[in-house]
Amino acid sequence: MTGRAFRLVGVVAAVAGLVLSGGCGGGSGGTAATRASRVAANPGTRVTFSFAGSSALAQQIASGAPADVFASASPTNMKQVTDAGLGDGQPIVFARNQLVIAVPRGNPKRIAGLADLARSGVKVALCAEQVPCGAAAKTALAAAGVKLTPVTLEQDVKAALTKVKLGEVDAALVYRTDARTASSDVDGVEFPESAGAVNDYPIVALARAPNPAGAKAFVAHVLSDRGRAVLTGSGFQKP
Repeated sequence: MTGRAFRLVGVVAAVAGLVLSGGCGGGSGGTAATRASRVAANPGTRVTFSFAGSSALAQQIASGAPADVFASASPTNMKQVTDAGLGDGQPIVFARNQLVIAVPRGNPKRIAGLADLARSGVKVALCAEQVPCGAAAKTALAAAGVKLTPVTLEQDVKAALTKVKLGEVDAALVYRTDARTASSDVDGVEFPESAGAVNDYPIVALARAPNPAGAKAFVAHVLSDRGRAVLTGSGFQKP
């Protein structure tokens, strides 16, 4: 990797962990949250991370926002970028993720599966359908034959999870990795229908990358054995 700065946009908090583990690289918010980290194994290299929902990031890239790498929680949102000719090469799936039901620690409502979310008095947060976690939730609920009306639709998984952490809802459908990261505040309830709504996470260097060499080096590290070990250690599945 070069000694220049480069910018990664993505939704996977564990990618940021690749920096902290001494590799070449590495969440979400209603608007993009930005964080800069120095790469431990590559002195002089600085990586800036922008975390937001995949759909929002794809729109930002299409609008000309400066970025070197795009990591998406959805092939659909990645396709928006590559169909516009903004990817440098073909995206590669680097991880997979499944949904769990996030509930407050101790699971006070005794939620054991999707059917329990439709019980009277249970307040549920979901992601909006255009967001990958919302699309996956719709698929899982349909597979379970469960119809419910969420009290809120959020623009990314972090916002839905925050509703649980703050006690504003009794449950939310979030990614397994996000529930694991927030394990001091929430429990993750597994449910079988999540196996039919697995999200693939693709990554690609961008054609307009200000630092193309750094972008390709970061992607290579994410796809390396060391990078995959960090991701699986954070709860992601191998592609």
